[in-house]
Amino acid sequence: MCRHLVYLGPPATLRELLFDPPYSLLRQSWAPRDMRGGGTINADGFGVGWYPDGGPPVRYRRAQPIWSDPTIAELAAVTSATAVLAAVRSATVGMAVVDGAAAPFAEGRWLFSHNGVVRGWPDSMVPLAAELPVRDLLTLDAATDSALLWALVRHRLRAGVAAARAVAETVTSVAAAAPGSRLNLLLTDGRTAVASTTGHALSLRATGTSVLLASEPHDDDPGWREVPDGHLVQATATVVRQWPLVES
Repeated sequence: MCRHLVYLGPPATLRELLFDPPYSLLRQSWAPRDMRGGGTINADGFGVGWYPDGGPPVRYRRAQPIWSDPTIAELAAVTSATAVLAAVRSATVGMAVVDGAAAPFAEGRWLFSHNGVVRGWPDSMVPLAAELPVRDLLTLDAATDSALLWALVRHRLRAGVAAARAVAETVTSVAAAAPGSRLNLLLTDGRTAVASTTGHALSLRATGTSVLLASEPHDDDPGWREVPDGHLVQATATVVRQWPLVES
């Protein structure tokens, strides 16, 4: 099912976000507290993307457990950013376990992640995939549902659709084509983040100067609140909006 997070706010080290909290993304890779719909650990890869000095994002992705890679721990200790998207992966049976299958997916300033599963893959997605340019299908990062979801969102972004609408339209179209899918998506350009909740948990912590959206709280801070299922969140470091997907 995967676990993911996005952070916007004052500079924070990757270590502070991914390793230090008591229920950090590192811990969620081997002891998640909320794995709905199957899976017990998230050991099929990980990735992190951040925006150095306000520039385009940098990514680090691997097809191995985050706890087994010493490089990310060393990198996290000395890397800080005002915007971060990170994920640990639990691969659906039959899907590729390669570096390119790990979130975040990227183009330009955009970073994207998916927590969940598309039911009936790949047959359920044939009609939606047929709407994409052939080149997009031939250049997917991996043969996975998450990579196709990113292609669907990206296609809308390239056409000038606003981020929140691009996510909402993708979620509703996929949910209609593949009922029962779990479609928690994260999208950010380093300034604004958009998240959906469809079939899986998402928690939010906003302080007035920062926002953190995560599959599950990484500590016991009372400021965390759960985002209801079937909702969309759009946030900057200082402003958070939330509304039902059906109104998007």
